[in-house]
Amino acid sequence: MTQHLILGQTLRFTGDALHDWQTGTVHDSAGGVLIDAGRITQVGPGAALRAAHPQVPVTDYGDALICAGFVDAHMHYPQTAMIASWGKRLIDWLNTYTFPEEAKFADPAYADDIAGRTLDLALAHGTTTLTSFCTIHPASVDAWFQAAQARHMAVIGGKTCMDRNAPDDLRDTAQSAYDDSKALLDRWHGQGRATYAITPRFSPTSTPDQLSALGALWAAHPDCLMQTHLSEQIDEIAWVKGLYPDARDYLDTYEAHGLLGARGLYGHAIHLEPREIARLTEVGAAVVHCPTSNTFIGSGLFDMMGLAQAGLRIGLATDTGGGSSFSMLRVMAATYEIGQLRGTPLHPAQLMWLATEGSARALHMGGDIGHLGPGAMADLCILDLASTPAIAQRTACADDIWEALFPTIMMGDDRAVRDVWVAGRRVAQTE
Repeated sequence: MTQHLILGQTLRFTGDALHDWQTGTVHDSAGGVLIDAGRITQVGPGAALRAAHPQVPVTDYGDALICAGFVDAHMHYPQTAMIASWGKRLIDWLNTYTFPEEAKFADPAYADDIAGRTLDLALAHGTTTLTSFCTIHPASVDAWFQAAQARHMAVIGGKTCMDRNAPDDLRDTAQSAYDDSKALLDRWHGQGRATYAITPRFSPTSTPDQLSALGALWAAHPDCLMQTHLSEQIDEIAWVKGLYPDARDYLDTYEAHGLLGARGLYGHAIHLEPREIARLTEVGAAVVHCPTSNTFIGSGLFDMMGLAQAGLRIGLATDTGGGSSFSMLRVMAATYEIGQLRGTPLHPAQLMWLATEGSARALHMGGDIGHLGPGAMADLCILDLASTPAIAQRTACADDIWEALFPTIMMGDDRAVRDVWVAGRRVAQTE
């Protein structure tokens, strides 16, 4: 029998909660989720589902909250071992910490170890899908997808391409970037739950020839994603202007080389010009908010509600290891704090939607991941809303689900994750 019934409180979304959380949010204090062959087939009142399926095995989580597994839309698995490195701005941080660490991925065994470590840390925090930059080494991409395959996880990844402004041992060429990326794409894209993302790190580390080569590859494989960085820091933008003096703005360095499109993922996007916002919206591209990284590296305050009102797709991400936590709960807390600083704090429903449905939509995987509804893969996170004494004492006096959930968003960590299911399997049963 492949069916299983999970009982507990359920939280699901039927619409865009970022724009209207009250209409598109459904909470059931005694809900149930029926799983069959790794997918969700029904979500509804727990008692009714139990009565309709009396022979199906049941896991009852009591008053724990069942939600879709979290979706991390932008991170760097090769930076796992150097997370929380002290005290640098972006460019110095890359040179001091990131590039030396990424050079270690020339060793496939090291890549295998870090890929598995990253996914296990993510699962411990309730994250079931991640979108990662790999390194210049094709073996780092193989390691990433193989580790995910062993855990039945849906992940996105791609070889990070750089042919200038990087150490010699981390550079490729325009041609090798194309050739390596195409070979990896052919090997992995659409295999099981793997999605390939063409991956120029960012304009400063790619020549125009390399960007054009990757743009041509994307044009030949438009069903792939494309991920990069955009307008993270003011000094980075000045650097880009010096390297691309004919570009209208930072986004134009991608647009001019075929790297602007609906399936594009643009990380950070803090300091956008009006033209950039208009073009990103026009083509249906997604920007990805990385709040813990933006504050840790001192990048700036993302304009969540302004960009949402402009019509942009928005995902949410840890940006490990620029981000200082593997936890999407911590990312949601930082999103709330940045919203407060901008005068637009988000409701708990909006934060949960961004970490699940919003990121899934940014990845063009809405309805398949990050979704608690029929047809979606059964990637689930079970949250204990009283995981620590401090959280429990606050939850005990809550008047509704939002007052009960918000302390976990603001103070929760991996102790709040009671259980995780991936493709209908309890993670504890697959270890």
